[in-house]
Amino acid sequence: MRKVIVNLSRWDKRLFEKALSMGFTAFVVPDPKNVEKTEGLALYIPESDRIKLVEKENLVDIPKISIKTPADIEKVVAMARAGAREIHVTTSDWRIIPLENLIAMKAGLETSIIAEADSPADVELLFGILEKGVDGVSVRVGSESDLHLLKDIARAPSMLTLQYATVEEVKDVGLGDRACIDTVTMMGLGEGVLVGSMAGMFFLIHNESVGSSFTSPRPFRVNAGAIHSYILMPDGTTRYLSELSSGDRVLLVDSGGRTRLTSVGRVKIEKRPLRVVKARVDSWLGAATVQNAETIRFISENNRLIPVTELSKGDRILVHTSEQKGRHFGMAVDETVVER
Repeated sequence: MRKVIVNLSRWDKRLFEKALSMGFTAFVVPDPKNVEKTEGLALYIPESDRIKLVEKENLVDIPKISIKTPADIEKVVAMARAGAREIHVTTSDWRIIPLENLIAMKAGLETSIIAEADSPADVELLFGILEKGVDGVSVRVGSESDLHLLKDIARAPSMLTLQYATVEEVKDVGLGDRACIDTVTMMGLGEGVLVGSMAGMFFLIHNESVGSSFTSPRPFRVNAGAIHSYILMPDGTTRYLSELSSGDRVLLVDSGGRTRLTSVGRVKIEKRPLRVVKARVDSWLGAATVQNAETIRFISENNRLIPVTELSKGDRILVHTSEQKGRHFGMAVDETVVER
C-alpha cells in the first residue's frame, strides 16, 4: 500500500486521535512532544527546505524539493540515483506534467517520491498519474470528513482480481426491494460495482450505459440488486445496499479489474420482481439477487454483456472472490461463518 501521511502541522489533537483510530500511522506534526505514544508511528517535522523524520531518538533529514523547472526534476532524480530513500516534492501551478516526467525518469529506482497535497481530493489524482502514481502523499486535513475521504482513497485497491464463475441456477423469487445506485460519474463499457449475497463472492453488475429502443442510456446508474446485498467498498469493507445514501464513496470496477472511486448521488429503493443467480468458482458458491429486467447485465467472456433475463445455467460471468468469507459490521473476519 502506498504511504499516506496525515499533515497536522497545524496541530489538532482531536483530529490526530481520530486519525489513529482509523488506522493512519504516519503524521506531520509541529513537535513530536505533541504525541504521547510514538511506537509504531512515523512522525515527520516540517522545516523550510526539508522534512525531519523521527527515528527512535534521532532526527533523519528527508529532502524536500519544490518543482518549478525541469532542472528541479533532474535534481530529484540525481538524489534518487545517489540513494535517497525518500524525497518530498511540491509543485506549483503546473502539477501533472512535472510529476509525470519525474515518475517516468525515476523508473527502476528505489527512492519513494512523496507528493504534498492540499486536500484529500488531490490524492486520487496523484495516485493515478501515469497509471502508477507517486509512492506516497502528505495531505493536509482540517476535519473528520477529510479523514474519511482520505481513508477511502488511500485504501482503495488500484486493481482487483476477477475470474469467471459458472452459473448453476437462475430462479425467480417474486417481489422485493431493490436498490439503484445513481453515481456522479459517467461509467464506460465493462464498468460497474461488485455485489453479492455472500461475503466470499461478489458479482460484477454492469452499469446502464447501454440503452435500447425502450430505454435511454443512463451511464451514471447501476441497478445493483436486492437491498440485503453486500457491496464491496473502497476500503475493502462491505455495506448493505440499503445503507448507502448520497455522498457515500463507492468503488467502481471494470472487466479488467481496474478500479476507481465515485460518490453516490442518490439511491433509489423500489419494489420490483427479483431473480436470484447462483454461480460457482471451484468449491465456492455465490449468489446475487437482482431485479428481473433486461437492463440488469452481467459480464461474460470477451466482455459480452448478458442481461439477467437471458442468463442460463452454464454461462460464465465475472466475479471477485474473497478469502475472508465472514463479515462483522462490514469488516472481514477470520471465523467460521456459513452463508447460503
